Amino acid sequence: YKCMELQKNYKTAIGMMSGTSVDGIDAVLVKIDSDFNFEIIDTHTLDYPKQIRENILAIANNNAATKDICNMDFVIGHLFADCANDLVQKSGYKKEQIDFIASHGQTVFHIPQTIDTAGVKTASTMQIGNISVISELTGIMTVGDFRSKDIAAGGQGAPLVPFADELIFKKDIPRAIQNIGGIGNVTVLSKACDTFAFDTGPGNMLIDYFCQKFYNQPYDKNGEIAAQGNVDERWLAELLKEPYYSQKPPKTTGRELFNEEYAQKILQTAPQNHKDIIATLTALSARTISDAYKNFVFPKTDIKQVVLGGGGVYNLTMKKFLKQYLGSGIELKTHSDFGIDDKFKEALAFAILGFCTIEKKFNNLPTCTGAKKRVIMGIVSY
Repeated sequence: YKCMELQKNYKTAIGMMSGTSVDGIDAVLVKIDSDFNFEIIDTHTLDYPKQIRENILAIANNNAATKDICNMDFVIGHLFADCANDLVQKSGYKKEQIDFIASHGQTVFHIPQTIDTAGVKTASTMQIGNISVISELTGIMTVGDFRSKDIAAGGQGAPLVPFADELIFKKDIPRAIQNIGGIGNVTVLSKACDTFAFDTGPGNMLIDYFCQKFYNQPYDKNGEIAAQGNVDERWLAELLKEPYYSQKPPKTTGRELFNEEYAQKILQTAPQNHKDIIATLTALSARTISDAYKNFVFPKTDIKQVVLGGGGVYNLTMKKFLKQYLGSGIELKTHSDFGIDDKFKEALAFAILGFCTIEKKFNNLPTCTGAKKRVIMGIVSY
């Protein structure tokens, strides 16, 4: 994906990401210049081994000892380093040609709301995948721990990708960049307002959970199971009462809320038919996206186009529901229509954020995170 000819001083970087679906690490090798033009050179994915995924989910579901978190921080660091080394080898580049790695790490806990502990009031977040380990095992300077600085500045430490969305997609027409990963999140780009963004609710997280539980499949491939079921409108109406959906942005959510415990709780009032459960949860993700637009986006700007990204792009039933709920006036596109592989957009975003860290440029958007001011996020391991 070429964004004009690369100008002035460019850096060659690796951006790395593992999201709330906890399926593995996506990495992108990219050249970025000082005007934020970029060119993707190569990409690579490393799938988490089953035991690693289970260990991460245990931590994320609050079922792990401190020892486990300590160990997994370094284990994930090793895997991120492996992924980066594989990508370098695959690309034919030499390590000396790569200026830096930017790693998001693996979020295991995110507490966007303030907790008062003995008078100290703070939100917090934890991404594991130790950046000292990555820099040591790759021999490449590594930037990481992006979210903490925004939280220290009074933000929620999320969402961070909108900063890159603004640079990639511009504001030529009012559009929503809708990621559907484990969680759904939207970036709103329009000349009518400042860029803003928030999490819409669960994306694939609850669907994945029940696909594993009922069908021993990691996810609903192409939305095939959902397509065979019917939406239970009674249950859907009940699920939509979740207070998160009516909360005003800036707001973020994750596995802290939509976890196994939550899944078990909603199962108590679910329909009997397993396919109906998957169909209704797929409708829930689409409906919460559409409702979020109606409540929080349309009052600020008209949207002409929605650009879908993340695993949810491949769920045809989810796309069908989205078309139905959003109506015919809105065009649905995917990242690939813009020459960007849906799978690697977030890894690319962290390469851009890391570029800013190295160049000492602000890289958070307070209109998205709620931070009191613009800051330079990221810490460096040389």
